[in-house]
Amino acid sequence: MINYGGIPEEYTQLQNAVIVVLPVPYDGTSTWIKGSDKGPDAILDASCNVELYDIDTDSEVYTTGIHTASPVTVSSSPEKMAESVYNKAKEYLGQDKFLVTIGGEHSISIGLFKAFSEKFSKLTILQIDAHSDLRQEYEGSKFNHACAMARAREFCPIVQVGIRSMDVSEKPYLDPNKVFSAEKIHKKQVSTTDIIDQLSENVYLTIDLDGFDPSVIPSTGTPEPGGLSWYEVTDLIAGVNEVRNIVGFDVVELCPNINEKSSDFIAAKLIYKILSYKFSKK
Repeated sequence: MINYGGIPEEYTQLQNAVIVVLPVPYDGTSTWIKGSDKGPDAILDASCNVELYDIDTDSEVYTTGIHTASPVTVSSSPEKMAESVYNKAKEYLGQDKFLVTIGGEHSISIGLFKAFSEKFSKLTILQIDAHSDLRQEYEGSKFNHACAMARAREFCPIVQVGIRSMDVSEKPYLDPNKVFSAEKIHKKQVSTTDIIDQLSENVYLTIDLDGFDPSVIPSTGTPEPGGLSWYEVTDLIAGVNEVRNIVGFDVVELCPNINEKSSDFIAAKLIYKILSYKFSKK
């Protein structure tokens, strides 16, 4: 298996690493374009071409130590997958590792929400996504990818950014004070400060790559027009990092396309960028 970033072996050993990258190649409930189970391998492969020096933070975060874990592969049902991810996350959080999880479809985040909410008090989940994912149940399961944030709300408050697509059944579950549409961000009707003001002390990031505009990342399971730009996303995360404590994150819903490799690379670079923000702060 490829180590994230292709970094030297001396920085990949679990006992010394501060950061753990956990692949979860699962695509059991996707409803249109299949292939997000190939996302983790594509991100790991592309990560070997990301420069290890980050210009913005003048840092080389890989020297903190990044261990790439064996993938979570139990996939008999989304419920079983959530349980497996939860158990694995608890294991690494119990070792005080900073956990980064790469999917896979968005349902893999449900187990993470539970594990992080048990580990950290005063936690808010910050979702970057095209879709609200607030269906209470979909296609016979409460653990479908379309239900990810409905389950998240059972553990702690959520703030939703980039939303521009939803089913009418989800409307009653939206908190208008905590939903920031891509359109309003584009039109500068809301600011980074407005979003940050809704966050508690500790923040967990869940990033569905379709939160980006398809002109930035086209290879997703459900690309939606009118999404966020690279700088809209990274400026927000940098701003959150300045005044809140980012405790972990996941990046999901990459659907690799053999003819379009930029999405793989951007996803890999996004991970490194967030880690650079987090650990250069210290």
